[in-house]
Amino acid sequence: MKDVTKRKWRPSRRVWQLSVAAVACALAGLLGGMLKKPDYYDAKKVRASILEANPGLGAVLKLYEGDSLKYAATLYLIDNLGYHQGMDSADMRGLYAAYELFATGRYGYQQAMDSAYRLYGTSGVRDVRWKKDAYIDPGYLVRNIEWAFKVWREQPWGKNVPFSQFCEYVLPYRVGNEKLEPWREKLYYEFMPAIERHIDDPRMEDPAYAAGILLDSLFKSPYRFTGQMGSDVHIGPRIAEWKSGSCLDLCHMAVYIFRALGIPCGVEELPLRGDNNVLHYWNFFVDPQGQTWWFSMFYWRQRLGMPEDYGDVYGKVFRQRFGLNRALAGNLPGAPECLHPVFRYPLFEDVTGVYAGKNSFTVCVPGNRLTVPVEKGSPLYLCMSTRLEWKPVACISYNGAEARFPDCHGGTVYCLAVYDAASKRLRTVSHPFVMDKETGALTFHSPGKRKGDVVVLSKFGMIGEFYLGRMVGGVFEGSDTPDFRLRDTLFLIREAPSRLCTVARTDTVSRYRYVRYFGPYKGYCDVSEVSFLAPDGSALQGTVIGPERGAYGNNSYFKAMDGDLTTSYGHPTLYGGWVGLDLGEGKAVGAVSYSPRHRDNFVRPGDTYELFVCDGGGWKSVGVQVAQSDSLLYRDIPLDALMLLRNLTRGVDERVFEYKDGKQKFW
Repeated sequence: MKDVTKRKWRPSRRVWQLSVAAVACALAGLLGGMLKKPDYYDAKKVRASILEANPGLGAVLKLYEGDSLKYAATLYLIDNLGYHQGMDSADMRGLYAAYELFATGRYGYQQAMDSAYRLYGTSGVRDVRWKKDAYIDPGYLVRNIEWAFKVWREQPWGKNVPFSQFCEYVLPYRVGNEKLEPWREKLYYEFMPAIERHIDDPRMEDPAYAAGILLDSLFKSPYRFTGQMGSDVHIGPRIAEWKSGSCLDLCHMAVYIFRALGIPCGVEELPLRGDNNVLHYWNFFVDPQGQTWWFSMFYWRQRLGMPEDYGDVYGKVFRQRFGLNRALAGNLPGAPECLHPVFRYPLFEDVTGVYAGKNSFTVCVPGNRLTVPVEKGSPLYLCMSTRLEWKPVACISYNGAEARFPDCHGGTVYCLAVYDAASKRLRTVSHPFVMDKETGALTFHSPGKRKGDVVVLSKFGMIGEFYLGRMVGGVFEGSDTPDFRLRDTLFLIREAPSRLCTVARTDTVSRYRYVRYFGPYKGYCDVSEVSFLAPDGSALQGTVIGPERGAYGNNSYFKAMDGDLTTSYGHPTLYGGWVGLDLGEGKAVGAVSYSPRHRDNFVRPGDTYELFVCDGGGWKSVGVQVAQSDSLLYRDIPLDALMLLRNLTRGVDERVFEYKDGKQKFW
């Protein structure tokens, strides 16, 4: 069977991690052959089919006939077994080796992946075989139940963890689709000592206080994050040993540890970040008063935070569950096989309102805004943008007059769609629209009649481009002495660069033998390329100079003058970095040019680009160009439409934008 992780030499357009949507998709048809289709959501009928398929589970129920809570907990697990499956066997050696090496801190992500590949011929997973949880080993289930109840009943905070929370966020035997193996006892004895010295503190009866103590301990131990690691097959409880990987890996680590100690914990998911094309995850905890608290190893936050303080841009937030959300499933229109896979077996609940608070609005689209007729009673999906595609994040039954989607957050692009189960394709039925963060007002983007020229500088927004700000305050200087003891300011950078190459006049008539770029305080002198231009525009030539510290290594100051826009200079300390030229004699400097350290999303000369315009949710190409400079000019373009620029030569990041006031505004 194929390797289910991305190949080490070719990064995919997304990090392969299973979202609740992907889990639901994988579960589509899981109960097929066991139940008649209308019975997929009926807990009693699901239970009967599971007990018939796995008679040993009846013995587990009989075992707990004398303990009403254990009996009820067992029923809860059995009623939801049919919606889960996991790896039964696979060759995981390559993936395990990559994680183990990366966790040491001695290897970068790519080094760890390369080493694992050399050892095992893959850095991923091969020969995967899956097993439906309906056929779970009854003995494994009993051991899981016993240990879950042990910690729940013995810990001081257990008395303040309601049974419903216990069932959903302590009891489950699995976190993802990992291979089932015992984990509770091992992790209990490994991590309980970190908080055991506080056990007699009366405040430990509050699960939130216990959670804070545990978090303090976890943040003291080293852990490593990378946005590149990940697999369709989850690592499992070993992630608690390695404490390394993606944001989802770190979330799973916390879930295993918290649940092993009887503290309810789960995973929140952005099915798509509102300003990006990727999923994102963090952990949550609900206190006895029902208050949600969030935390994340990814954010290096050492205490529980309030939902309204969560800062990422989002459109929808899903709370992952073990149990099927039968309330949501029962309200969805049509049979499961007719729905989009995200909503066939919803193992999540929508908690957008918890995080958005007063900025949670209802998206209301009148029927006359639909570009294609939609039959009353049909499933209608609210979708978010991911490159040239749309991903559903909410589903309703269309009432024939308007589409109303409650609890939505603004600041992102939406579009409405229907799903064709036969072709397994979404079909957009509206123009895309943006919801204002503060008012909830909708702004639709359609091509319209207004056309004009569009100048594009980048294919992706400035999210993650924190290097750009490190040039603000940087200064170009000229001097007649090599130590720049006496120097003149040629140009001061007052704002972050908005393009790959910025050229600025110096407005000086003096001549200098020595010229340099000096980085600002806390800027590490991060810069990709600098050059000094004569009054006629030609590049001045000379000997590259700089401080003794910073002359060597992969980010030496020579990188800022090697003519390669993909390399950069990074000084080893916050301040004191610079790079310049000894011109050999005094020369006039008419202008300076600089390129920031960046993530290679600006328009790059020589690369081939294609611009797309969105019309009714679909994307149309308006031309392919080879960039002659760091900008592209497209003429006679619909100015009111959303657009997307794709680099056909290299790169994976691209994002929808509108062209407003002569500039790109990314969503």
